[in-house]
Amino acid sequence: MDRPAIIRKTAADLRLPPNLADYAATRAAFSWDAVRAELAGLPGGRLNIAHETVERHAVGPLRDKAAFRFLGAHDTRDITYGELSRLTNRFANVLKSLGVGKGERLFLLSGRIPELYVTVLGSFKNGTVVSPLFSAFGPEPIATRIKLGEGAVLVTTELLYERKVAKIRGELPTLRHVLLVGEEGRATNVPGTLDLATLMAQASDEFDIVPTGPEDLSLLHFTSGTTGTPKGAMHVHGAVATHWATGKYALDLHAEDIYWCTADPGWVTGTSYGIIAPLLHGVTSIVDEADFDAERWYRILDEQKVSVWYTAPTAIRMLMKAGAEIAKKHSYPALRFVASVGEPLNPEAVWWGKEVLGLPIHDNWWQTETGGIMIANTPAFDIKPGSMGRPLPGIEAAIVKKESDGKVSPVDTADTEGELALKRGWPSMLRGYLHNEERYRKCFAGEWYLTGDLAKRDADGYFWFVGRADDVIKSAGHLIGPFEVESALMEHPAVAEAGVIGKPDEMVGEVVKAFVSLKKGFEACEALRMELLGHARKKLGAAVAPKEIDFLPSLPRTRSGKIMRRLLKARELGLPEGDTSTLEGGA
Repeated sequence: MDRPAIIRKTAADLRLPPNLADYAATRAAFSWDAVRAELAGLPGGRLNIAHETVERHAVGPLRDKAAFRFLGAHDTRDITYGELSRLTNRFANVLKSLGVGKGERLFLLSGRIPELYVTVLGSFKNGTVVSPLFSAFGPEPIATRIKLGEGAVLVTTELLYERKVAKIRGELPTLRHVLLVGEEGRATNVPGTLDLATLMAQASDEFDIVPTGPEDLSLLHFTSGTTGTPKGAMHVHGAVATHWATGKYALDLHAEDIYWCTADPGWVTGTSYGIIAPLLHGVTSIVDEADFDAERWYRILDEQKVSVWYTAPTAIRMLMKAGAEIAKKHSYPALRFVASVGEPLNPEAVWWGKEVLGLPIHDNWWQTETGGIMIANTPAFDIKPGSMGRPLPGIEAAIVKKESDGKVSPVDTADTEGELALKRGWPSMLRGYLHNEERYRKCFAGEWYLTGDLAKRDADGYFWFVGRADDVIKSAGHLIGPFEVESALMEHPAVAEAGVIGKPDEMVGEVVKAFVSLKKGFEACEALRMELLGHARKKLGAAVAPKEIDFLPSLPRTRSGKIMRRLLKARELGLPEGDTSTLEGGA
């Protein structure tokens, strides 16, 4: 089907006046100081995310408005801003009673249950740093992250603890307390743990927020790299200014919205835009506790009267695969804006939204390190399907080229590929990688933060994603470090060496594929392949483990011994192999 290159917007496409109507004028007048003035703040110039998201609403006219609507398997539960204030005060008191203080790290491992959201916000009140974990992780990724983050507290469910944590508990010397949520509300009695419901029932509803400043740590998000262990990106309470601005401009949140972010809080999107941004704007958020199901999702959009929907390309492609007929069983008169993030959204998906839902899907771009949306297609923008959009107010983005002296310079020519860079200074920019200052310094060249993403900018100022500059695998919106997968495979007694790549996949963007060579005494066979797949899945969890494994006599390495993942990928995909002069044994 021939479609125009641009989806033009008219006044009829905008069901509410957009928060970002005049792009040029808003950018010219924008200042982060003005955004901070929109926040309530605390005495003495202090700032706390929980105060901005919960307390200032709980003492005002929004006290009895639903902050969250949890859709469980059997029932629906609303938690108002007033109730959220009381529950988060109780959890802050639980931490205080356990001797957990400001700056200590709390890890979270659970599904999208009410206790997760209360824990995050209550920890902020106590000045405790939160590190959410994806519940599909296996024991090794969980242990790696808790050890790196020196976790003092873990909040999880009884089932996840028994399946994934109990066996690694002895490897976590800093972990003083494990708080469990019982199955179906039952009290837990697991040795070495505490029952969260009992502690909450005993705690007071009153709590004075621990004084935190804009530069005090609030969140620790782990992101994968190509070598070594995952990196802990450190974010501060002052990041809330970015969450407020991007909730307003990128997601176009209005107070009357019913908002649904489908992302799991185990990933940065589910924290920044599943918890913080909607609460800042006083909206009601839908939280679906169940896994993806096309019929259920369409029913939620319809019955809950969702007006702003933030989801992921993988989910959109799964809906597309399920067929338009399911979508047409329902109607969505309240739905006015659909946005997507996690990986580039292909043009077909943008058009599918317009043709099936009546609204195009608006792509945007950001990273764990940026803490918030940086580049977006907003409601008033004309959309160029396939583009990530234009930089938001307060964000200066450029395509840069590296010079021989290590410095970078912006490229002025349109449609020239280079590395996407952002001028430092936005409030949610990471403040460092935990215990890895050298890696953090490498993210910057002068005033520019280097994203590691290759992109280009067209003559109209729209940015287009080209690819990653490194080997990090992007699967279903999640970044997977090949080193972590390779390390798990190497633990199997049959494996001599392992190399991991991302293989293009229509549904999830990339799937993890591993190449292994075997030790003497082992022979490649289908039974061993299945054994290795099961080994990796048990160690890493389904979200990270490879989906395919091939056996090779040996893996290509540089003369210094580094596995050449680039060459593995080129050979797998039938691409040019490029420069092989550094290959072990010659070209």
